[in-house]
Amino acid sequence: MDEDFRFMGKIYDAMDNRPLATDSYREALKLDVCCFEAFDLLTSHHMLTAQEEKELLESLPLSKQCTDEESELLHFLYENKLKKYNKPSETLIPESVDGLQDNLDVVVSVAERNYYNCDFKTCYKLTSMVMNKDPYHAVCLPVHIGTLVELNKVSWFAVGCYYLMVGHKNEHARRYLSKATTLERTYGPAWIAYGHSFAVEGEHDQAMAAYFTAAQLMKGCHLPMLYIGLEYGLTNNSKLAERFFSQALSTAPEDPFVLHEMGVVAFQNADWKTAEKYFLDALEKVRAIGNEVTVDKWEPLMNNLGHVCRKLKKYEEALDYHHQALVLIPQNASTYSAIGYVLSLMGNFESAINYFHTALGLRRDDTFSVTMLGHCIEMYIGDADAYIGTEIKEKFGCYELDMSTLKAPVIRKMIYPSWDVREFDNDFERQPLEESGIMALDTSPQTGKLADPGTQPEETSHFSEMEMNESDMMLETSLSDHST
Repeated sequence: MDEDFRFMGKIYDAMDNRPLATDSYREALKLDVCCFEAFDLLTSHHMLTAQEEKELLESLPLSKQCTDEESELLHFLYENKLKKYNKPSETLIPESVDGLQDNLDVVVSVAERNYYNCDFKTCYKLTSMVMNKDPYHAVCLPVHIGTLVELNKVSWFAVGCYYLMVGHKNEHARRYLSKATTLERTYGPAWIAYGHSFAVEGEHDQAMAAYFTAAQLMKGCHLPMLYIGLEYGLTNNSKLAERFFSQALSTAPEDPFVLHEMGVVAFQNADWKTAEKYFLDALEKVRAIGNEVTVDKWEPLMNNLGHVCRKLKKYEEALDYHHQALVLIPQNASTYSAIGYVLSLMGNFESAINYFHTALGLRRDDTFSVTMLGHCIEMYIGDADAYIGTEIKEKFGCYELDMSTLKAPVIRKMIYPSWDVREFDNDFERQPLEESGIMALDTSPQTGKLADPGTQPEETSHFSEMEMNESDMMLETSLSDHST
């Protein structure tokens, strides 16, 4: 019968009919004083006033349904659930239940009493003990957080980090992080997070000022040096960036984040071998944890290994690393562009076209992919001239055109709807071929058509590796992101 009333109470509660839910829970308790769920719902949902809770406890037929020891135990446990904040009081544990002094629920109850009695230090000791044993204790967690708010800077730091992580709340984050540094100026983590709040907005000078303060306070920690180096790198000051990365590396020589950033600097200095060494060292440290890299945090590392292998003309290895990056973050347009670029360098234009198509499907304003797609199609048509009537017509079967006279802009209009052409054409036409970092195709000056592949020199039958400008795929330097 008690279960019937308990379920009825839940139904009424779900219907927001609190009076009937309260009556049902009361009846369930009277029928079975051990129905803790009913008592817990009454108290945790605050369905009764403090006086009503006390009257309910006194009215329960404990002596009729339980032995003396059970009655005393239930009375103690239920009493601990009653409202604790209406007046200061002390928790006394009966001698008969001394064994429950280390019970986490009892400890939390005592901590709550101390909290409402404004004895925050004692409360903090108790909640810290509970959190060490059970970090997810649902009742203890809000009491622990409330105690931190009353005691020290950590709570403001936590709130600031929350606003920093949710995005577009950097001003709120700075407000709370500033409170944390005001309460304790020597609290280094708050200064690092304070710097992050500026860094994500591109305020490099203010970010570095916060990081320098953190560096002075945290002499033995390499993170401030790492983040200062990142900011210098973002402002194109690679020499200073390398200096701070080197300092970070001397403090933490096995940190994969630092090794990665050293590899980025080496790549920017066109020292491909050194860059590869640093990236591989970083990958080795990551794989020391487990044989497989499964955390998406390392996706930039895999892509950058692909970039440096491409520079060293290790195309198969480059593809392998880019595909591993694609497993970590499947919908990254830059990775698809990188794979397409490597395939085009290998002369596999058909597959390259597919990857550039996918990249543009994910990011329509990717100028590099637009440029490369047009050139890959030109090269593919030139290579496939001998069997133009089969595969090429299957791809463009709806167009009755002389494929040998088509040029990239024409083909682009066939591939994209008119609204796509309008969006891409401006950027595409504004950027000369030489500036795009892609080798110009060899064309016949007499006819204005694509040159016969049979008459072209062998080295121009596919793309050569060229430097890429800002509009092209860039090395990913965001591995050491601004997380706390």
